[in-house]
Amino acid sequence: MYKRILIPIDNSRYSPWCTDLAIALARRTGAGLTGSHVYSAALHDRRFHDMEAGLPGPYRQEDRLRQSRKVHDSLIGDGLKLISDAYLDPFKKGCTEAGVQFDCRLQEGKNWLEIVRDERAGGYGLVIMGVLGLGAVNGSLIGGVCERVARKVTADVLVVKNGSPLGAGRIVVAIDGSTAAFSAFRKAAALAAMFGMDIEAVSVYDPHFHRRAFESLVRVLSDEARKVFRFQEQERLHDEIIDDGLGKIYQDALDEARAEGLKSGVGVKTTLLAGKAGHELCMYLKKDPPALFVAGRFGAHRTEELDIGNTAENLLRTAPCNVLVCGEKTAAPTGDPGSRGPGQRG
Repeated sequence: MYKRILIPIDNSRYSPWCTDLAIALARRTGAGLTGSHVYSAALHDRRFHDMEAGLPGPYRQEDRLRQSRKVHDSLIGDGLKLISDAYLDPFKKGCTEAGVQFDCRLQEGKNWLEIVRDERAGGYGLVIMGVLGLGAVNGSLIGGVCERVARKVTADVLVVKNGSPLGAGRIVVAIDGSTAAFSAFRKAAALAAMFGMDIEAVSVYDPHFHRRAFESLVRVLSDEARKVFRFQEQERLHDEIIDDGLGKIYQDALDEARAEGLKSGVGVKTTLLAGKAGHELCMYLKKDPPALFVAGRFGAHRTEELDIGNTAENLLRTAPCNVLVCGEKTAAPTGDPGSRGPGQRG
């Protein structure tokens, strides 16, 4: 499933959870692990020089400045490397004790940028990282590094929010009929089989949107425009046919997921919800948090220049569990209604 996995480590409370999940995957897939820490010596050096002008008079004397710069260079140049090595020690120990293949990387630069560059050059299939880092404050939903990495990488991203192990609890996967969703479902099913977990496919359709749209039209259409638009007929068509038809489209996608799971020997529970996808999924997950939520990076309504879909982006922030966002797109099953996507059907 994954041959190489990248684990950015920052010594936050999330780092041990990331390491545990990576080792669990490596033991079952044979994947090689890379623990990575990025430090910014250049940034500290610039900030130190910026502060020199504001130092008290005695400390701005050239001899004192020269000595301070020497001490600072030693602390930053060598000290940050020593600290980074210490951050990676628990990762090294865990991998060694588990007998999994691993290596470590220390990089100097801007943290999120170096992680993205490493992912693009290293051929990784998965990045595992904490939702927050050492800079987290009360009320933070997702850290800046995590969000930027999740947007920029092409590999799958497992965003870790708690220490729930794979093998405990269930996997919930979002299905909207798109090829990306079915690709994510196959990975979820593989993980469920690998770790002996239950899997549930959840689909959300919005029967209320068109009704709200028609209610807003009432306020702007003139009597003449209503006659041309045949407003009442259009409203009845949406109420009686299109809204109900949307539900069937998404139920068909769930049925395809269940059938595909059975072919792989995995039983799949299915759930159909009505409402706005991101909101309904979040509320559903909060009622009974799973061990893992899985979604495609994009859904049925992907457009050019989009780096991540709206539902995946929202759930990265709000889901009360670990979230796997899958970037790979593969063909949907033969005859699958998801091959065109709910937004592309008549």
